[in-house]
Amino acid sequence: MNKPSLVVSLIAALVLAACSKTADVQETTAPSPADAPAAAQAPDAPAAPAPATATAFDFRIGELSATALKDGDIELPNDNQVFGVGLKPEGVAAVLGANGVPTDKLHLSIQPLLVRAGESLLLFDTGAGGNFGPGSGKLAGSLAGAGIDPAKITDIFISHSHGDHIGGLVSADGKLNFPNARIHLTKAEWDSLSKQEKLAPVVAAIQPKVTPFSPNAELVPGIVKAVEVRGHTPGHSAYLITSGEQSLLYVGDSMHHYIVSVQKPEWTISFDGDNATATASRIKLIADSAVSGQRVYAVHFPFPGLGKFEKKGDGQVWVAE
Repeated sequence: MNKPSLVVSLIAALVLAACSKTADVQETTAPSPADAPAAAQAPDAPAAPAPATATAFDFRIGELSATALKDGDIELPNDNQVFGVGLKPEGVAAVLGANGVPTDKLHLSIQPLLVRAGESLLLFDTGAGGNFGPGSGKLAGSLAGAGIDPAKITDIFISHSHGDHIGGLVSADGKLNFPNARIHLTKAEWDSLSKQEKLAPVVAAIQPKVTPFSPNAELVPGIVKAVEVRGHTPGHSAYLITSGEQSLLYVGDSMHHYIVSVQKPEWTISFDGDNATATASRIKLIADSAVSGQRVYAVHFPFPGLGKFEKKGDGQVWVAE
C-alpha cells in the first residue's frame, strides 16, 4: 500500500471508531423539503433542510462574522442500530412521521463553523475528509467558495476525534490541510487519540500543532470558551462563542438528529461511548438551553445548523433560524 492510501486508511479508522456499533451507513445528499410526502407535513414540524446546493451560509454573532460551511451529508437507515437502540423501527418512525419527514431513513448534515475574530480565523471541526465517500469531504470546496484560504486559518477547535470531525485535518498524502493553524482539543481527547496505534501517522502529522486544554478552559479570551459535555467520547467538548451580549453554543456531537435527539433525548444513540452519561448530558443541555434561550450551532442538524430549543408540552423542539 502506498503512503497516500495508508494515510487515508488510517484516517478512515477514525470513522469506524464513531460508527463501530452501526450497521450499514450510507452517504447521500440531504433531501429537499419536497422529498417529504405532502400529506405528512406537520404544521409544527421543525424547519426542513436548506437546499442541497448551499455550501456556505454567512451570519453574525454580535460583532463577529461567521460562516456555516457544508462538508456533506450522511444517511442512516431507521433500523435502531444508531437511533433508538433497543427500540423498534416503528417507534422511531412514529416520531419522524409526526414531524412530517420520511420515516425509513434519518439524514444528518456535516457543517464545520468558521468565525472571523479580528486577525484570527477560527474553524470549529474539519469535516470528514475522504472518509465518508462522495457524500461528504466537501469542506475545501466550501472554503474556496467562501473565499477562504486554508493557509490563513489560525486556530482549529476540535469537539472530539471521530472521523467526521477531524478527517479534514490531513490530506490523502499526509499533509496538513491547515498548515498554519493551532489545533485545540481537550487533553483527555488528545490522550485517547494518541494511544490508537493504527493512527500513529495521523497523530504524528498533527502533533506539532496540537494544544491540549483542560475542560471548560477559556481559549480565546472573551470570545471562545470550552464547555464540557461528557459522554460521547473521553474528552468531548462544546464551545461557547461570545461577542458582547450575544453568544452561540457549538454543541459538537452532544446530539445528532434535529428531531429524534431533541424530542427523545433519552433514547440511546450508538455513537456515544458512555451511553448513560451522554444521555444525561444531552437532556440537560437541551433543557437548559430552552430555558435560557441560548442560540445553538448543531453540526449535524439540517444546514446551516442554526437555531434554538424551545419548550413544547413536556419536552422541547428544535426551531431553526
